Order: sequence, then C-alpha cells, then structure tokens
Amino acid sequence: MIDKNLVQHVAHLAKLEFNEADLDKFTQQLAEIIKMEDELAQVDTTNVKPTTHISRQKTTFRADDNPLTTSRDELLKNVPEQEDGLIKVPAILDNEEE
Repeated sequence: MIDKNLVQHVAHLAKLEFNEADLDKFTQQLAEIIKMEDELAQVDTTNVKPTTHISRQKTTFRADDNPLTTSRDELLKNVPEQEDGLIKVPAILDNEEE
C-alpha cells in the first residue's frame, strides 16, 4: 500500500522535496496508479498476441545490392592525385622527430 512515508522516502532518494500539500496529492495519485495496474493485471490475456509494434507497416528494408558498378579507373578519373590505384592525399600527421 502506498502511504505518505513511502512517497516521502522515495522522494528523498530521488533528492526531491515536496511540501505537505504536494505530498498528499502525489500519494493519492500513486495509489490510484497502483490500483489501475492491479486491475489491468486481472485481465485475461491468454489468447492475445503480444504487441511488438503499434504500426502495421511492413518492413521497408531492401536487398543490399549495388546495381551501379563503376570501374576503379572510371572512379579515379576525377581524382587530383593518385598512386598505385589509390587516392593520394596530403599527410595530416608529421611522423618526423624534432
């Protein structure tokens, strides 16, 4: 059963502070929530399929294939600098010792 002391204890653990009026209000609201949960627990759901998603949308995934194939030479046509079939870029880390 939810009582004021329990709500106050949980509020303290959560580092929350309530005045007396709020404490009474939240105690009543939590008691009502627990009562509703108890009522829902009484419902017979034996032949009810579990709900895994609320939307009836079918999966939109497609096959992972690439219909557009381009040769390496074709791809490297627009590259400013290349070496051994790879794109050559400026070094960003200096490995030289001072």
